[in-house]
Amino acid sequence: MAELHRYRSHTCGALRASDIGNNVRLSGWVHRVRDHGGVLFIDLRDHYGITQVVADPDSPAFKNAEAVRSEWVIRIDGTVRKRPDGTTNADLPTGEIELFATEIEVLSHGNRSCPFQCSVSRTIRKICACSIASLICAARRCTGTSCSAWRSLPRSASA
Repeated sequence: MAELHRYRSHTCGALRASDIGNNVRLSGWVHRVRDHGGVLFIDLRDHYGITQVVADPDSPAFKNAEAVRSEWVIRIDGTVRKRPDGTTNADLPTGEIELFATEIEVLSHGNRSCPFQCSVSRTIRKICACSIASLICAARRCTGTSCSAWRSLPRSASA
């Protein structure tokens, strides 16, 4: 493999069928891990999208793939390949391909004390934004909606 950037050669939303056969490096958050009869599927996400990563028992990255959990930050080297017939995902821009993992490095373990899955829903993100604004207001000892922290929230989050 040619010398790659320390963390990525592509974003998680960038890979397409035209990249099949290329060796790439991705970094991001583990969105979900699925075990399908010994073959592990990791949905890796960054701010640009999601890519499905595959590790089977023959993959040199399989042992590390078994250890990763949701919200861990990882770097994956691998080969882009076409998804098998019938497994494409038309809902994802990267839905025609998958990344066969050859190396996985854990960059950060997820926060084990997180009370909810960080990516669950827009509602949770709104609650988080309001909670952060509340903490800022409490620290500033201000009174809610007159505070600049509240005014900086997206209109739908403060409703």
